[in-house]
Amino acid sequence: MSEGTLDMVRRLRVPDSGSSSIGIVADDWNSGGRCMGARIRGVNVGFLDEQVLVLVFRALDWDPRTLSSVARASRRLRAVAERVLWRDLCVSRAPLMVAALTTTATGRVGGGWPALAKLLLFCCGTAAGTAVPGHFAPMSRFSKTSGRSFLPRRCGKDVLYVSDPCEHAAPGDDGDDDDVGAYRGVFRGFVGSSTRAGLVDGRTPLEPSVRCPYCGASVWSVAAPRGARRRLGAHERRLQYFVCVSGHLHGSCRLARLTSSDGGAVGSGSDDDDDDGFADADSGRLRTTGRMAQRAT
Repeated sequence: MSEGTLDMVRRLRVPDSGSSSIGIVADDWNSGGRCMGARIRGVNVGFLDEQVLVLVFRALDWDPRTLSSVARASRRLRAVAERVLWRDLCVSRAPLMVAALTTTATGRVGGGWPALAKLLLFCCGTAAGTAVPGHFAPMSRFSKTSGRSFLPRRCGKDVLYVSDPCEHAAPGDDGDDDDVGAYRGVFRGFVGSSTRAGLVDGRTPLEPSVRCPYCGASVWSVAAPRGARRRLGAHERRLQYFVCVSGHLHGSCRLARLTSSDGGAVGSGSDDDDDDGFADADSGRLRTTGRMAQRAT
């Protein structure tokens, strides 16, 4: 490796604070006289830049906050992030899930890699009834087992990953604290799915005032089968969720209280052999969790 390349690697190592090195990266890509390409002329710059960035972010355990900051530094960095870095972050967080989602004719995920990365690491919260703001989700588990409970029988061949509900405390109508669960998910090959065909053939209208929190696309409102309510541990009789034209799903529900006689956490069945554990978003350590611990009343 040339001296110029070694110098570039040293300059791209982002410290914990991240701010100063991100500025250096932006300067090297955008400034004319100090252009990185001029310093390593004669080398395959596009390939080398991507490889170096992959190595740097691998050393940083694919920290999403740093990646977001770097992607905003310049148009070129944003293009590299959208084509390579967000994809590799998704693979590092959920390798089994990403492998399943890309086993389609195109090998692509609906809405792009940045949207999938956001879906893996960000709880969009709730807006209707009990407003819970979106937030960075340190741990999440998605599974096809949960996804199957959201599909009607005629759509049983579709593949859908749905997260365990992210629990939030919210004031109830009676003044007592209540739990709200926000969940999210993604379809594999949504364009060719039976779910989409049913929505289109049935001329289900798109929601005029709701957009997908992950890719910004238009959404349909869908009534979930009864099994989804049981899977989530929700106590509403009717469960609605939104699915966007790119195949991202999001929704929320009131969670049923568990007593000490219920014997365990709702939705943590032993049949989840297709679950994918996600890393703690801050530390990068792989963990797998079921639905939140049982409450005693």
